[in-house]
Amino acid sequence: MRTWLERAGFDARFTSLLLALAIIWGALAFATGGIFVTPRNLYNLSIQTCVTAIMACGMVYVIAARQIDLSVGSQMAFTGMLIAIAQTDWLGADSSWGWLGSIAIGIAAGMALGAFQGWWTAYRAVPAFVVTLAGYLMFRGAAFMVADGQTLAPLATPYQRLGGGVNGSIGPLWSWLLGFAACAWVVAQALQARRSRARFNATMPPAWATGVKVAVSCAAVLGFVAVMNAYPDPASTADGGAAVGKGIGLPVLILVFVAIALTILAQRTRFGRYVFAYGGNPEAALLSGLPTKRILLYVFVLMGALAAISAVITTSRLNAGTHSIGQMAELYVIAAAVIGGTSLAGGVGTIPGAIVGAVIIQSLDNGMVLMDVSSAKRQIFIGAILIAAVWFDGIYSKRQSQ
Repeated sequence: MRTWLERAGFDARFTSLLLALAIIWGALAFATGGIFVTPRNLYNLSIQTCVTAIMACGMVYVIAARQIDLSVGSQMAFTGMLIAIAQTDWLGADSSWGWLGSIAIGIAAGMALGAFQGWWTAYRAVPAFVVTLAGYLMFRGAAFMVADGQTLAPLATPYQRLGGGVNGSIGPLWSWLLGFAACAWVVAQALQARRSRARFNATMPPAWATGVKVAVSCAAVLGFVAVMNAYPDPASTADGGAAVGKGIGLPVLILVFVAIALTILAQRTRFGRYVFAYGGNPEAALLSGLPTKRILLYVFVLMGALAAISAVITTSRLNAGTHSIGQMAELYVIAAAVIGGTSLAGGVGTIPGAIVGAVIIQSLDNGMVLMDVSSAKRQIFIGAILIAAVWFDGIYSKRQSQ
C-alpha cells in the first residue's frame, strides 16, 4: 500500500493519518450518539485545537533539531499572566490600543524565555531535557508570582475576540470567500507543481492522483466552512434576530497564518533547511560550517513566541489570566508532533502533520469529555497514544531505511 501511494504521488504517512482521523471521528460520532459531529461541537473543537496545534508547529522544529521542550505549558502560563497584568494594571483594559501592547509584551517575554533556554542548551551544552524541565518549574512559579496567584480579569473587549467567543469569528460571507480563495490556491499550486516537474523532466505523478488530491483538499476546506457556518451565532439571536452562522473562528485564522509562515520557513529559507539538516546529522552539520549553536538558540526562541501566541488565544477565550493555564500542555503538544510524523531521531517533520496530530489528540480528548470519561482516565489514554505513536515511528523509520 505504501509503495502504491508513493508511486501515485501521495505521502503514505500523512494519508494514513487522515484515514486514522476519519476512523476516530466515526467512532466518536457513534459513541456519543452524533453529538461529536454537531456544528457546535466541531466549532468548539476547532478553537480548542488551535492552542495545541500552534505549539505543535513549533515543537516540530524543536524535535527535528533533536531537542525537546518540556516547558511550553509553563511558558504559556507566564506569558498569559504578563499579558493579563499588562491590560489590567499597566496599560489599562479600557485603552484603545493597550491590548495590542500587551500582546507585544507577551510575545517578547516568550521569546526571552526561549532565548534563556536556548542559550543554556546551545552555548553551555546543558541537555535540553534538563534545561526545559527546570523551565517547567521556574516559569510556572514565575506565573504564580506575577499576581500572587490571583486571577486577573476582565480583559479588553477587542482582545476577547481573539479567543473565538462572542464576535470572535468572521461570519458566513467572509468564511465562504476565504474557503473559495483557499481552493483556488490549492488548484494553482497543483498546476504549478506539475509545470515545474515537466520543465525539469522530474517524475510526474498521474494526473488522476493530482486531481484526487485537489478534489479532496477543496472538499475538506469547503466542508469545514459549511460546518462552521451551520453553527448559529448566539449573539445574532440575542435580540430576537434571525440566526446567522458564526463562520471561521479567529483562532483558526491565527493557526493558518502560523502554519503557512512556518511551512515557508521550513521549505524556502536557509534557517529551515539548517534546522532539518542539523537534526538529520549534527556532526555533519557542524563540519559543514553551519552555525549550529545559533540554530538551536533560534529554535527555542521560536518555540517561546508560539507559546505566547497560544497564551493570547487562551486568555482571550477565558477573558482572564490565571497561572493554571497550560497544565499538561507539554504532553499534548509533544504527542501531536510525534503523531504527526515528527521523528524523535531528528531531521524529519512537517507542519501539516503536526496540525493533524493536534486534531487527533484534541478530538480524542473532546470525545472522551462528551462520553463523561474522567480526567485521570483521559490522561492515561493520551499517554498510551503517545507511546504507540513513538513505537510506530520507530517501525516506520526502520522500514524506510530498508
